[in-house]
Amino acid sequence: MFPAGPPSHSLLRLPLLQLLLLVVQAVGRGLGRASPAGGPLEDVVIERYHIPRACPREVQMGDFVRYHYNGTFEDGKKFDSSYDRNTLVAIVVGVGRLITGMDRGLMGMCVNERRRLIVPPHLGYGSIGLAGLIPPDATLYFDVVLLDVWNKEDTVQVSTLLRPPHCPRMVQDGDFVRYHYNGTLLDGTSFDTSYSKGGTYDTYVGSGWLIKGMDQGLLGMCPGERRKIIIPPFLAYGEKGYGTVIPPHASLVFHILLIDVHNPKDTVQLETLELPAGCVRRAVAGDFMRYHYNGSLMDGTLFDSSYSRNHTYNTYIGQGYIIPGMDQGLQGACIGERRRITIPPHLAYGENGTGDKIPGSAVLIFNVHVIDFHNPADVVEIRTLSRPSETCNETTKLGDFVRYHYNCSLLDGTQLFTSHDYGAPQEATLGANKVIEGLDTGLQGMCVGERRQLIVPPHLAHGESGARGVPGSAVLLFDVELVSREDGLPTGYLFVWHEDPPANLFEDMDLNKDGEVPPEEFSTFIKAQVSEGKGRLMPGQDPEKTIGDMFQNQDRNQDGKITVEELKLKSDEDQERVHEEL
Repeated sequence: MFPAGPPSHSLLRLPLLQLLLLVVQAVGRGLGRASPAGGPLEDVVIERYHIPRACPREVQMGDFVRYHYNGTFEDGKKFDSSYDRNTLVAIVVGVGRLITGMDRGLMGMCVNERRRLIVPPHLGYGSIGLAGLIPPDATLYFDVVLLDVWNKEDTVQVSTLLRPPHCPRMVQDGDFVRYHYNGTLLDGTSFDTSYSKGGTYDTYVGSGWLIKGMDQGLLGMCPGERRKIIIPPFLAYGEKGYGTVIPPHASLVFHILLIDVHNPKDTVQLETLELPAGCVRRAVAGDFMRYHYNGSLMDGTLFDSSYSRNHTYNTYIGQGYIIPGMDQGLQGACIGERRRITIPPHLAYGENGTGDKIPGSAVLIFNVHVIDFHNPADVVEIRTLSRPSETCNETTKLGDFVRYHYNCSLLDGTQLFTSHDYGAPQEATLGANKVIEGLDTGLQGMCVGERRQLIVPPHLAHGESGARGVPGSAVLLFDVELVSREDGLPTGYLFVWHEDPPANLFEDMDLNKDGEVPPEEFSTFIKAQVSEGKGRLMPGQDPEKTIGDMFQNQDRNQDGKITVEELKLKSDEDQERVHEEL
């Protein structure tokens, strides 16, 4: 527009009632130059022919506005246009820098509103006019669209559009943030968006990397929060604007989605979600751990999950096999614990990220469920659950034949095996390598009727490879109850005498006295010794098979009978072997 003389610094505002009366006058008078009585116009006639639905702010005296206009005479002849100059009018209203009619006509206007103003001569250029352009006593017609309004007293306006229910951290000065944005002018004209760039906008807050209004508008934001931030020009790009996309004196509107936030001084953040009762041991560096996890970015985007592979993640902790933040975050955990581990980028994948799912400078959140952990130096943990009330004089030892019931599970409670499914106790000879080493150890020193809980580390169970139904590197939990025990036999023996054997062993064994002992006579003799308590067979094996094996050992020429020359006690055989070696 054209200046109307020296600027006035009056800050008087046009009363809203007067403004409404002007609108009513416009409707009553039509768009003519005269009043209903045929006289000249006394005030500006305002026709609001496009009013936006949302009008958070109306122009008041002292506001700075930016607008486009076309100026014509009553006959439609154009005398001026901001469109022809391709330059918006940017000026303070209500302080005498515009003709009085325009100052009044802009009052109460909304951004994107369109008005037609009829300005009588005494509120325009009067009886003098403007040489060569506006004749004397000219009534002026203006078609105006308001694009921006602000005031030097304005601050950053922040509107929260969506706030997530969980807010682990709010933006502070000095933080590094990653966010998406759409940037528009106040009239909705888009000037920039991060979404078209294939990545977030990453920067420090409060360190001079951003315009001042954005520095202020991001403060207090939570990851996943959406905000609308309106920034006045003096907190944005001011009088110069920016390039060809942000004009001078432009208010800026940003729709922000905060992806994540961290500080270079941040450490790993731990949050216990579920802690099982009776945690007697916590993980330390050097332990081997099996755990499940869901890994997400701070905005909730899932980037990995062990559950999707139906397999735990198995690794040593505190030894550099995993990212430093996870190495730290898993230490101190209990078996069965669920915890949330928030890891800043410098303890995760840094500025470069990794793959196509973890961007640079990303904060990572892991929801972890610790299944079990052990140390290669661990031994079997034994806890007595109950013992018989009567005195226990004999306990299990290596070589004993035992019968026991058991339940076997993983430490997370997953049931693997139980002897109760078979309807009979499990049988084993301790030390005979018939059961895993940890169970063999845990069954020793028990009384009949005793119940124990055994925790067996993988290197004393099924190792890294696991077994059918048992995952690799799994710690096993056994509940065992000893049903019975029998003294075992020395290694290599199938039968032992409780007393000295008969002096004439072969003659006693040769029942029909024909100088030969067939299988029937041998079996009858051995069974008689057992029934009379003079000796006992190896426990836990079919007696018929044991006696058959004993006969085969004595029938040295395999002719189906034993002679006096062939019959030898194992103790005599062992003695002869010692002499041969000597």
